[in-house]
Amino acid sequence: MGSAKYTELGAFLRSRRDRIRPADVGLPAGPRRRVPGLRREEVAQLAGASVDYYNELERGAGSKPSDQMIAALARALRLTADERDYLYRLADRPVPASGGVTAHVHPGMLDLIQRMPSTPAQVITDLHVTLVQNRLAVALLGDQSGFRGPRASFVHRWFTEPEARLLYPEADHATQSRAFVADLRAAAARRDAKDTEAASMIRTLLHSSPEFAALWAEHDVAFRRDDRKRIRHPALGVVEVNCLNLFSEDGRQRLLWFTPALGTDSADLLDLLAVLGTQDVLESGA
Repeated sequence: MGSAKYTELGAFLRSRRDRIRPADVGLPAGPRRRVPGLRREEVAQLAGASVDYYNELERGAGSKPSDQMIAALARALRLTADERDYLYRLADRPVPASGGVTAHVHPGMLDLIQRMPSTPAQVITDLHVTLVQNRLAVALLGDQSGFRGPRASFVHRWFTEPEARLLYPEADHATQSRAFVADLRAAAARRDAKDTEAASMIRTLLHSSPEFAALWAEHDVAFRRDDRKRIRHPALGVVEVNCLNLFSEDGRQRLLWFTPALGTDSADLLDLLAVLGTQDVLESGA
């Protein structure tokens, strides 16, 4: 990269790495740790980068990091919103809007999801864009991190892509559609009047989905707080769970976690899911 900004980017990454304790991000302290902060290889692991690439970033060298890499580093290093924005500017990247796939995950929610290794959990935006999933959430729901643009929203995919509906039994589709529309109306109303992200999404769905347009015309409004859901898993069959929500103060982000529904065999299925991990999902083509 080579400019003064990139030199500062490397220094900033080092300073943020030094302040994070391994226990803060769910890593063991381990023996013979010469510094209290994270090692470079640990940051690379948490951000999904190669160690060589991360080393180059700290040296202020190498290629310009992508928006997705900056977002991943911000999460790995538990940056505040101001620190995240500063990192984007150092990398000569535009600071992203609050609701996209590179949105800054609330540090408190990251901390909570790290402390829930035995429970499927994920953080989504109010427009149902998945920001981060733990291992069990990927195993239960599939990896939701690879979508970009309007398709990043599960609600958008629900009304425009039939394969998105494979996650739920067909008998539940009408209920899910109604709940998604009512939740979207509540989320859009909570946003600032100048916000264009939600409005653009609604316009697109009104033109592309007759089902969405019909439900939108009913003017139902209700946030999804606590749901009981039946999820179709490619290896385990239908898993019935309670979906619980924790909202951020501004309502823009939600921590979702899934617990077994009482009176079902879902507790045993989720235990089996923890053993299978993501391997069975990948083998089943999810």
